[in-house]
Parts: sequence; structure tokens; C-alpha cells
Amino acid sequence: MTVHFPFQNTYAALPDGFFARVAPTPVASPRLIKLNRPLAVRLGLDPDRLDSPEGTEILAGVRIPDGAEPIAMAYAGHQFGYFVPQLGDGRAILLGEVIDIDGVRRDIQLKGSGPTPFSRRGDGRAALGPVLREYIVSEAMAALGVPTTRSLAATITGEHVIRETPLPGAVLTRVASSHIRVGTFQYFAARGDTAGIKRLADHAIARHYPQAAQAECPYHALLEGVIARQAELVARWLLVGFIHGVMNTDNTSISGETIDYGPCAFLDHYDPAAVFS
Repeated sequence: MTVHFPFQNTYAALPDGFFARVAPTPVASPRLIKLNRPLAVRLGLDPDRLDSPEGTEILAGVRIPDGAEPIAMAYAGHQFGYFVPQLGDGRAILLGEVIDIDGVRRDIQLKGSGPTPFSRRGDGRAALGPVLREYIVSEAMAALGVPTTRSLAATITGEHVIRETPLPGAVLTRVASSHIRVGTFQYFAARGDTAGIKRLADHAIARHYPQAAQAECPYHALLEGVIARQAELVARWLLVGFIHGVMNTDNTSISGETIDYGPCAFLDHYDPAAVFS
């Protein structure tokens, strides 16, 4: 019984400066603890095959499935008032893209799958608690009708990660319309790489804003589209009392999806001074 991902790799077809090619780091003893079977079906994947030893190895980063081109994406970001010209996927690896049953292209990414060239001396791993939090909160947001990344699976690695104390390690399989961020554009802008910005913008228009291609000024239409989706997204957060604790430009998806559930929470009652970071 072979697990098949009908991968495409349009982002990996961009120039090498957009990412680093890197494989997940295998783990000791992976165990699948949660599989989002309805989401697997929507992605055109067989949940029974994913819920197998081979599927578990893929979801934990032990085995690279056929057709995958693993990459860590490059991006910059404004973090807490300061601009960092190079961040990138320090603990996440994009395996590839699939077309779901609605005809929408979706990224499949492993979060907590080991160090990358962007790790900045980090271990590239994730602890079980944050993985489960992102799984629960992202799926709650989806159920509430808020645009969001989704969680396909959570896998225990059989290893520990060291934070303040040793914690059980885990890998989250994340699904997104893409992982292109505001900070991805900033990465090229900070380097004065106009050709890179144009290449990225053309890719973003084709993937997320095809109507912008027909506009008199496609790049201005792209900007207007991203602004509109971000404004609508934040308004939807307010409607359900959601606070994103780290809404930096590296955590802001141009597709208008909620991404990167770090220190976040829902308000139990209205408090304009509440923060979760």
C-alpha cells in the first residue's frame, strides 16, 4: 500500500534565491496521534494510506514522498517594531503542492521537521504543545468560517526538544493556499532585487489574484487585493474575539489566510487592552 501525493512544485520552480533546498531531518520513533481525515479527502489523499506506517513516516519527515521537492522558503519581516532582512523557514519544510477537489492549489508543509539554512542556530523542531495548539485553533478558525491555514496531521517524533525544560517533540503537517508572506516581498525589496520582486508578484498574481492580470496596472491591483483581504481577515478575527499574538509581516499571508498560531487566544469578554504575547 503506497501513499501517493500528486505533487506539483510551482514555487520550487522559481529561482534558487527564493528558497533553500533542504530535506526534513528524520526522527527516532514517529507516531501519528491525529489525522484530519476529512481534510485529507478534500486534498484528494487517501486517509487510510496516510494512517499507515509509511504515511506516518512521511508526515513526520522520515520519508520523502515521490514527487516532493522539499524547500525552506526565504522571507524577511518586521518583528515587534524592528526589521529583520532575513528570516525564512527555520523549522518548516514545504514538500510540494496538490490540487484539491475544488481545483484549488494547496501547499503541504511539515512544521518542526528539523533545521534549515534559515534556522539561526535553532534546532528546527517543535514541541508537542504548540503543535496541538495550532492544530486545534486553526481547525476551530476554519469551522468558524475564518480564512486560515489548516492542519492535516500531528505526529509525535519520539524525541525531546529542549526549551526551558525537555518537552516531547512533534511535527505538524500544515496546509495553506500558499506560504507567501508580506515578508517574502520584503526579503527581495531589502536587497534592491526588483527582478525578484517582479517574479514573485507574477507568481502571486497567477496563484492568488488572477483578475489582477487583466487590470491596467496588475501590480497595483495585486497590492489592492492583498490589502482588501487582510482588512477582511482582521475584521473576521474581531468578530470572533481572536487575537493573533505575533502579527508581524513574516506571519502575514498574502492569500488572506490566518497563519502561524504562536501566542494567540480568544477573548472571553471584550477587553481592548488584552494581549497574548
